[in-house]
Amino acid sequence: MTKHDRPHTLLPRGLSREEAAEYIGISPSKFDELVKIGTMPPPKEIGARRIWDRHGLDSAFDDLPSVAEKNPFDGVKA
Repeated sequence: MTKHDRPHTLLPRGLSREEAAEYIGISPSKFDELVKIGTMPPPKEIGARRIWDRHGLDSAFDDLPSVAEKNPFDGVKA
């Protein structure tokens, strides 16, 4: 079964660099930066290939800080 024959419901566990960046929603160059500083996990090695674990990406993404919602009462004097 090739990548293109795979049912759409079967998500691969291992992702290439480009696929991992797309999965997270960022460019490959930004993904490289985040891997370098440890925000995103390093790849696994399978032979000569470097593959990112989708579960590791999910965990790293979950650990990213959220943008706090602005409190509508900030700046209001009592």
